[in-house]
Amino acid sequence: MSEPSASARIEIAAPAERVYELITDLANLAAWNAECVRARWVGPVKEARRGARFVGGNRNGARRWSTHCTVTAADPGRAFAYHVRAAGVLDVAVWRFELTPTDEGCLVEQKTWDIRGPFMRVVGGWTTNVRDRVTHNTANMARTLENLKRVAERR
Repeated sequence: MSEPSASARIEIAAPAERVYELITDLANLAAWNAECVRARWVGPVKEARRGARFVGGNRNGARRWSTHCTVTAADPGRAFAYHVRAAGVLDVAVWRFELTPTDEGCLVEQKTWDIRGPFMRVVGGWTTNVRDRVTHNTANMARTLENLKRVAERR
C-alpha cells in the first residue's frame, strides 16, 4: 500500500496482546478513541476477524456521523485494520494499527489512508466539519494513542 495520509506511534508498557484486545473491543472503544465514540459488530461475525463488519459512530464537536467498516486484517497481538465506507458504499479510508513487541511492552503505530474521491471529500468535509482531514487525523491519532497508552498501562 502507498504511504499513509497520516500516522502516529507510541510506546506502551503493556503486552501487544493486551493492547490488541483493547483495540478490537468495540464495546469499550470510547474509553480511548478521540473521534469514534461507539462501535458495534453487525452481521453474523461478532469478533475481530477478516471480513467481519462493524458500524462506528463518530463525533467532531456538535457534528455526528456513522461509518460502515469491514475488517481487512486481524492478527492478534500484531495488526488490526479496516476499510471504512460512508452509507456502506462510498469509500472513505483505510485504518490500520500495527503492534510490535518491545522489551518494555510494545510499539503501536496507527495509520490511515484517505481514499475518498472528489465527491466524498466535499460531502465528508461538510458532514464532519473537517476541511483538512490529514491535519485533523494526525492530531486525533496522537490523542487516541495517548489515551490507549493510559488505558493499557492502567490494567
